[in-house]
Amino acid sequence: MVKLTKAKTFQAYLDSCHRRYSCVHCRAHLANHDDLISKVRLQGPFMASGVNVGCGPAEERLLLTGLHAVADIYCENCHTTLGWKYEQAFELSQKYKEGKFIIELSHMIKDNGWD
Repeated sequence: MVKLTKAKTFQAYLDSCHRRYSCVHCRAHLANHDDLISKVRLQGPFMASGVNVGCGPAEERLLLTGLHAVADIYCENCHTTLGWKYEQAFELSQKYKEGKFIIELSHMIKDNGWD
């Protein structure tokens, strides 16, 4: 008798030769370490792009660096909220954040090739 197991199916898999970040809850790939812009954030790494990440509606929030329009991001595999994406910055000095996102440390794990 053959026992079938349900395989996890992510929308995208990242190259296995690179260090990557994955969802701590379901291990879906989220981003390559090469997409890291800055890790000097209290909440989590500041990323340029990612995979298997959905985006909710934008809303204005007053953050430590000023007023921003941000949208919650979530894992498309397990639907856990992971962090947020900067949709619009209202201060000129913060415009570099637009289109980038934060994955909170509590929702990610480092996979594949970390020391």
